[in-house]
Amino acid sequence: MAGPAFRAAAVRVRVPATSANLGPGFDAFGLSLGLYDDVVVRVADAGLHIDIAGEGADTLPRDESHLLVRSLRTAFEVLGGQPRGLEIVCANRIPHGRGLGSSSAAICAGIVAARAVTTGGPEKLDDTALLELATEIEGHPDNVAACLLGGFTLAWTDAGAARALRMDPSPGLVPVVFVPGKPVLTEAARGLLPRMVPHVDAAANAGRAALLVEALTRRPDLLLPATEDRLHQEYRAPAMADSVELVARLRAEGVPAVISGAGPTVLALTGDGTARKAERIARAAGAGWTANRLDLDLSGAEVLPLNSGGGADPAPRTGTEAESVRTGQGQ
Repeated sequence: MAGPAFRAAAVRVRVPATSANLGPGFDAFGLSLGLYDDVVVRVADAGLHIDIAGEGADTLPRDESHLLVRSLRTAFEVLGGQPRGLEIVCANRIPHGRGLGSSSAAICAGIVAARAVTTGGPEKLDDTALLELATEIEGHPDNVAACLLGGFTLAWTDAGAARALRMDPSPGLVPVVFVPGKPVLTEAARGLLPRMVPHVDAAANAGRAALLVEALTRRPDLLLPATEDRLHQEYRAPAMADSVELVARLRAEGVPAVISGAGPTVLALTGDGTARKAERIARAAGAGWTANRLDLDLSGAEVLPLNSGGGADPAPRTGTEAESVRTGQGQ
């Protein structure tokens, strides 16, 4: 049986950073942020060639072990077969090991690119299957759902299959991320979590998670109580003491703040008036935080036109400025 046919032209995929958990929504909630990696993929006659600029340029492998390549290969298998060769150019802006979804971005970029370069790819691998495949590779759906769909997402598994609901976050929301100099491995942060938690803490988190849906979409004035967490942040403090301390300082001053994903980045969910306040508090805390005031990304992973140079555009853009068709909203 013949394998799939591939497009001769290169495709360009843009994927956003994401913040998972958002306080009480452990392994369920995700928010798509206006900070992007760009990947250009072209099917070649033979071999594998990878160029990397930006984050990870000095540390990421340039062979089959690269997570992006592994994700491409996995998607190609689902689509019917491997191309003879691949040329890949990566322009990375999402920090690695900081809790901003860099691994989910690589996974989503790989499977979206594989679908885009395969003739009939969207019919063979629809949006629901795309989410399921990304979750299978990543191990949990929270970051990949937000990366694929954009906006604010609630993800879960049903009979082993990943599902996600996308919602529009409140338009006045201004995410500010405070990125420390040193990374923390997700495995190390997750390893600090207890196998069991008190029932009262689980009940409190369930209520705050429900409140967070309303707060993020319609009532940002409720974000401070809605982002209270008892399930994971304090348990991870030994691995990121400065991050937990900054969250406490911000919250004490009325700024809704959480650990982003597995940390150590801190995410503040502010408005225009409180973004500068959050930045002042972080400067006073010391510890060398890099503050980035970001847009909300509403588009998720996208296939974009190549620029005139044929490579990845070095200038980041917000999700609202993207030029092409989004991957869809899943279900």
